[in-house]
Amino acid sequence: MVLRRWLDRSEFSKGLGFRLGGLLSVAILPIGLISVIQTLHLSREYDRSSEIALLGRTATAAAGERALLQGALGTADALGPAVLETMNNPKACSDIMRALVQRTVNFSYAGFTRLDGVTECSSVPGVHDMTRNSAFRQFSENPGTLVTTSMDGLVTDRAVVAVIQPLYRGVDLLGYIGVAMTQDLLRSAHVSGLDTEGARILTFNNQGQILSSDSDSAEDIDHLLPRGQSLPALLARSETTFRDISNSGERRVFSVVPVVPGLVYALGSWNRAESGITGIDLTRRTALFLPLILWAASLAVAYFAVYRLVLRHIRELRGQMRRFAIGDRSAPPPVLVDAPAEIGDMSQTFHNMARILIRDEEAMEAAVNEKTVLLKEVHHRVKNNLQLIASIINMQIRVIDHADAKRVLRSVQDRVASLAAIYRNLYQAEHLDSVHADRLIGDIISQMAAASVGPGTGLRVETRLEPLELMPDQAVPLTLLANEAFTNALKYSGAPDAGARPWVRVTLRGDGPGKALLEVENSVSGAAPEVESTGLGSQLIEAFATQLEGEATQESDESRFLLRLRFTVDRIQARSDGSEPARVVLTSAARPGAQH
Repeated sequence: MVLRRWLDRSEFSKGLGFRLGGLLSVAILPIGLISVIQTLHLSREYDRSSEIALLGRTATAAAGERALLQGALGTADALGPAVLETMNNPKACSDIMRALVQRTVNFSYAGFTRLDGVTECSSVPGVHDMTRNSAFRQFSENPGTLVTTSMDGLVTDRAVVAVIQPLYRGVDLLGYIGVAMTQDLLRSAHVSGLDTEGARILTFNNQGQILSSDSDSAEDIDHLLPRGQSLPALLARSETTFRDISNSGERRVFSVVPVVPGLVYALGSWNRAESGITGIDLTRRTALFLPLILWAASLAVAYFAVYRLVLRHIRELRGQMRRFAIGDRSAPPPVLVDAPAEIGDMSQTFHNMARILIRDEEAMEAAVNEKTVLLKEVHHRVKNNLQLIASIINMQIRVIDHADAKRVLRSVQDRVASLAAIYRNLYQAEHLDSVHADRLIGDIISQMAAASVGPGTGLRVETRLEPLELMPDQAVPLTLLANEAFTNALKYSGAPDAGARPWVRVTLRGDGPGKALLEVENSVSGAAPEVESTGLGSQLIEAFATQLEGEATQESDESRFLLRLRFTVDRIQARSDGSEPARVVLTSAARPGAQH
């Protein structure tokens, strides 16, 4: 079964359609590779454009906070000269701070803090100790410009975002000027407009402190962050986008942009649909699937075109050749219509060849039929002549009174009648190249039994004849041998026991491949007859056995006598007229592995 399937696949792989598909695949492959490379290149460009757009969308969403923070830094810078001028007059300095807060709604506090943590100049009246303030501690640890959160406020108890600028006189650090804004103000500054829908934005400083976000819930803010990464670690990804899983387990796209370079950054968190990455993934998948679809479509179109132009005409022509090869000679195969010129010429050539073969076969068949009729007529006339001779001998027997002469003439008459029976079977047979030996021997035994066995003898004749076809050259000596053996069996048959009937048995059967066996057996009474015989019948039997290239043996005992002949059956050529189908070999069967 496995071998059969392999052969089927092997034959399929040798077909024109399969080979054409392979060649077309190789031809289309460079185009497909170019398409894949170009699509992947466009996908990378689109990916880069999407990253830039996402960074722009994040920067746009944080544009309001950038304006507030840059304004606060500029305000703190601008307050420096005024503080230096009024440092020795705390009341005048405080009036400046208070006037600033009153004129500008963005700030909830403004003031100057010395290095010892004492604030005498601020928008809030009084002297304040800032040593416990988180913003003061951060400035003391790292003096410089700072944007940070202060949950306990700079002076008030409200959580604010503090913008701190150091104040120098020459090279001497005097303290810092701080301005504060509420986190609600920063949150309200998030821009929601075109291309920013669905953005989750939070801002943080360079130390990883969250300055503001679009949600008050700490848990909600934590869900926006990428899993396993801290905010300070994201500073290395400034001005980039990346894909990661958030703490909530959702696959999201993150972007980091600087709001105030070196001080404040914005983190944008987007789902895949909002970020446009879904289109990129689809483009990348299309880069592989689209060339495959185009390849399959190209093969289908090419195969359909080749099938219409070539394959269907070749298959039709092959069918015509097969039908003609297995014996369909009713008419020449028609010439293919609408076929290409080359295939049309091939079809026309096959049509002409078939027409010539049909004409020649009809002429040969007519000649064979004529010769067959003439040969049957010859056999018929030989049979008539032999029967005439047998009749003349019979007339001679009637006018002779001598018993021995009658017996001799009767034996000659039986032999002539056997030859006549052979030729009668030859001209009556459908085929002249073979004779049904079983029918021929049966006819001869019936004739001889009817002529020689009287009604009162009680002799029982049995025949066991299996179908056996022989060539005429073998049928003649076999029939004559059977005639002589049966004559002897009739002559010497007797009752084996008192009250028993004598019998004669003739058997013809196959004896293995290419072998046959003829047995003539008869019952005897008293002592067994001598096997060796010098009579004419025995000589004829030996001569016929030699002619058949067989071996005749005799067996005898007190009750029976047996003549056995084994001989080789010549092979009869197979016929092609329907009685035995001739083996037809198609032209393409000459190719190894061809199947039909």
